[in-house]
Amino acid sequence: MQYSEEALLEHYALRDRSRRWVRANFIASLDGAATHDGHTRGLNNADDKRVFDLLRMLCDVVLVGAGTVRAEGYAGLGIDRSAAAWRVSHGLPAEPTLAVVSAQLSLSAGMAALARSPVRPIIFTLERSAPEKRQALSGVADVVPCGRDTLDCRGMLATLAERGLVQVLCEGGPHLFGALLDADCIDELCLTLSPVLENGSAGRIVAGAAQTTRSMRLGHAISVGSMLMVRYERDRSRTRTGQLT
Repeated sequence: MQYSEEALLEHYALRDRSRRWVRANFIASLDGAATHDGHTRGLNNADDKRVFDLLRMLCDVVLVGAGTVRAEGYAGLGIDRSAAAWRVSHGLPAEPTLAVVSAQLSLSAGMAALARSPVRPIIFTLERSAPEKRQALSGVADVVPCGRDTLDCRGMLATLAERGLVQVLCEGGPHLFGALLDADCIDELCLTLSPVLENGSAGRIVAGAAQTTRSMRLGHAISVGSMLMVRYERDRSRTRTGQLT
C-alpha cells in the first residue's frame, strides 16, 4: 500500500513531546538477520527510507553506537529542506543532534559524521576512556563520560534531557540497543521487516546483554510498498511481581 507523507506522519507522530521517549528503529530480514553482507543497506529500499527519514525528522536527537557510525558510513543526518522547514514550523531546531556512544573513543575528529555536522554532536564515553582521545575529539563534539566500566544508560538519557533532547531515536547498533533494553530504557521499537530470507550468520538487532524479557504492545502494523512496518510500545502495565517485565 502507498501512504502519503501526511498518513505516515499520523502513524508515527509523537503525541507528547514534553516527556522523554526513547524510540529504536531497526530493519531485519524475515528470518531475523539485522544485516546483509554486514550492512543494513542490503535489506532496505526507498519505502523503508521514507520511514527512516520521517523518524529522524521527528526526533530531538539521533543516538547511535560508534560501530554503526563506522559500518554504515554516517556522513550526516540527511534532513532535507522540507523536513527542516517542518521542524522549524513546529518549534524545533532545523536539525536534530547526533549523539554517538563510544566506550573506547575509536573515532576520528575528521570523520564526516562529526566534522560536517551542522549541530555540534555529543559523544558519550566511559570514565576510563583515554584523556588524550577525549581531548582530540573535544574540538568537534561535546565528550561526556557516562559510567566507569559500563554505559550508564539512565545517566546518558538524563544528560540529553538536561539539554532539552527528550525525544530520542536510537538507530543501533545491537550492543547499544541491548544496553538500553537491559536498563529498561526503550519505550518504543519501530521495526521494518524486509521481504527477504538471509540465512547465514548475520546477527540480530540486539546483542551483548543478558536475556531480558520486556513486554510490548502493538502500536501498528502497516505495509509500505513491499515492506512491513511494525511499531511496538513498551507495556509497563505488566511489571508487577510474577509477570513479564
